[in-house]
Amino acid sequence: MSYSEFSLARIKKEFQITVIEKVGLFDNLPTKSCSAYLAETLAYNVPLAISNNTEKARSELIISPILVEARKHQEQFNFFSGTKFDVDESKGLNGFCDFIVTSSEERLYITAPVFMLVEAKNENINGGFGQCIAEMVAAQIFNNQENNSIKTIWGAVTSGTNWQFLKLENNIVELDLKDYYLHDIEKILGFLTLPCQSLGNNQ
Repeated sequence: MSYSEFSLARIKKEFQITVIEKVGLFDNLPTKSCSAYLAETLAYNVPLAISNNTEKARSELIISPILVEARKHQEQFNFFSGTKFDVDESKGLNGFCDFIVTSSEERLYITAPVFMLVEAKNENINGGFGQCIAEMVAAQIFNNQENNSIKTIWGAVTSGTNWQFLKLENNIVELDLKDYYLHDIEKILGFLTLPCQSLGNNQ
């Protein structure tokens, strides 16, 4: 078993997760400005990714440039793409993750995961929630094992063009049912950089 095999119902049952769903749950969080470079890059890349219509194209042409931009906003922000993250194989918390954001200067290995990002399979955002929460739970366990003082794990499921965000504290997941699109790019960048910023405020 691996992260991708978890449905929302299964992750809730096996890890006693409570999910709170609400539209616009994180609407009031701070934003980050979008550079002219990213705006130009997305304007050129998005039509290519959509016409190609594969997860790989969306990952390379849309998601990765956004993560690079987010890193420019936050010094302690590193991300890993397609990395194996085996935390507890007996519980199914193992396998490859699409993207992991860490609040650490380490670039060679994962030390402090704070944000787990899942690419929606066949653009099915809802179908990615189980996998994303499983990865968030794994990040929580990993941080506890490493004595990292990280109370909150954030997550996102995205097709590249639309994004939905989650937040895990203890065994409670808050899930924003609102779709954030690329015209909300400053909000998306705010979400991505928030975990690293919050740690400076003992989040």
